[in-house]
Amino acid sequence: MTFSHSLKTILAVAFIGLSSFAEAGYDTETDKNGVILAGHDVIGYFTEGKPVLGSADFTAVYNDAIYRFKSAENRDLFTQNPEKYAPQYGGFCAYGMTFGKKFEIDGKAFEIVDGKLFVNKNQDVYKAWAKAVPKHISEANNLWPTVELTNPSEL
Repeated sequence: MTFSHSLKTILAVAFIGLSSFAEAGYDTETDKNGVILAGHDVIGYFTEGKPVLGSADFTAVYNDAIYRFKSAENRDLFTQNPEKYAPQYGGFCAYGMTFGKKFEIDGKAFEIVDGKLFVNKNQDVYKAWAKAVPKHISEANNLWPTVELTNPSEL
């Protein structure tokens, strides 16, 4: 195999990988770079009880979303069991989901309920959600399967 042919193969594989990433579905709330949770370390919500910004130096991909972590240890903990730590509703606003809507979040308004991470658009929206958490989780759980793969602009 020639160097030229090898280079073409490598570039083709890289392009396919990037193009499939760019075509990620509508089931996760990410920024234009594919980063979820507004760049916050998902493990920090569980271990520190607060939003902690992650670093581009420590990342993992799960459900077509890039997760950032403050350390390699947090990244490794996540990759061992991503389902345990990934936010509910693909990281869309939990309160918005009670209306079947997919709203972006700022990464700062969150709550862990029964070991699951719920994030909200911002602190004001979180306050409304927090008034009836069990009811809102039930409503959102019922609506999520019907909108999970729907473009947010169509809701």
